[in-house]
Amino acid sequence: MSVNHYRRLAVPVATAAVIGLALTACTGDIAAQDTSKTNCADYSSYGTFKNNPEVKIGGTIQDVEADRLVSSWKDFEACTGIKVSYQGTKEFEAQIAVLAEGGNAPDIGIIPQPGLFNKLADAGFLKKAPKAVEANVDKWWSKDWKGYGTAADGAFYAAPLMASVKGYVWYSPAEFKAKGYETPKTLDELMTLTKKIAADGDHKPWCAGVGSGDATGWAGTDWVEDYVLRQAGADTYDKWIKHEIPFNDPAIAKAFDSVGSILKNPDYVNGGLGDVSSIISTEFGDAGLPILDGKCSLHHQASFYEGFWKKADGSKVTVSPTGDVYAFLLPPVKAGGEQAVTGGGELVGAFKSSDQITAVLSYLSSDTWANNRVKEGGVISANTGLDPKNASSDLLAQSIKILQDPKTVFRFDGSDLMPGAVGTDSFWKGIVSWLSGDGTSKVLDTIEASWPKS
Repeated sequence: MSVNHYRRLAVPVATAAVIGLALTACTGDIAAQDTSKTNCADYSSYGTFKNNPEVKIGGTIQDVEADRLVSSWKDFEACTGIKVSYQGTKEFEAQIAVLAEGGNAPDIGIIPQPGLFNKLADAGFLKKAPKAVEANVDKWWSKDWKGYGTAADGAFYAAPLMASVKGYVWYSPAEFKAKGYETPKTLDELMTLTKKIAADGDHKPWCAGVGSGDATGWAGTDWVEDYVLRQAGADTYDKWIKHEIPFNDPAIAKAFDSVGSILKNPDYVNGGLGDVSSIISTEFGDAGLPILDGKCSLHHQASFYEGFWKKADGSKVTVSPTGDVYAFLLPPVKAGGEQAVTGGGELVGAFKSSDQITAVLSYLSSDTWANNRVKEGGVISANTGLDPKNASSDLLAQSIKILQDPKTVFRFDGSDLMPGAVGTDSFWKGIVSWLSGDGTSKVLDTIEASWPKS
């Protein structure tokens, strides 16, 4: 997906000036489906519709990934007669509430974070999910995932769609083999590896970047969230994001300091990019690229980063255990400990009701759609009916298996679950201040003070 899909944008208070704005389309040209070659057996349950009724979908997904999204429902369109129109814009998050209030929202929204979903549901803009959609979610998704689409009133409104696994550490298999580096099995072993790479003296171990325009800092929050989940456990993580413990709790301070032992150490960063301060100005999408030039060895970023690898000469980057780059999950505290991962994903909710909208929602919550979309490449889903063999790389297949494993402790990205004043504001800004030299206590106290009182 595009950069705009992955970065979590702040949701400013929309002004009257955007009420009349339409979501601008951002898809490429997709060839019309040849219905004579379409097997409609998998789509018979959605019904057939006369006169090609249109269902409009809005979201943040753009560029190549928008084209792939559109391709994922071509057979559905051909078999049901429904025309599905998608429009993607980076302004979706900022505009959608005002559009909904003015009656100008699309029929369906692909909502990129639970925080925005909760605002839309609490405001009464979303329709409750049809029974067929809820049945799909009960069948193909975990209770945790269903919970992200359930509002404070206990009603279920939005089905999950795609997903990402965060906390991967990217590296060069060739370098690891040549220098005898082994994949660490604990956080202590990761630090030992970091020290060894630094001592070898060829380059700084890590390269990092948290630059993302108005959302600068979010990539640093991912580091902290990964460490909170691994060091303090899921219960503390849950209390943290709900503010049942303060943001300046010792467990959160420990995670910050552990991350800081890498990111704030000039001996360990910022390989091929500059000093510690360069982490702030380096765009997150470019931050791992020095691995390809042998200027750093390690980069922390989610499974979606697979789509960001690029060589200067334009040649293809191979992502595999024997390729140009690969990744291992940030390890647990103890070897053999439970697999705990953070991640992200989208929720699909409707602003309007009709039979054709129900059909589209049902399809998007099905295992059929999940397999169709993943075959297009570049993404994964936590839908348990998804065949990992359909993934476009070994890493994505591995990510699917992690999400589907009932033993995996999965938690949604913490900053996406926190109130906007914290998760997409003071937390992001706090990371920037922290990387600029402010101490952990000062930063955590400032973030804690920003938590809404009500």
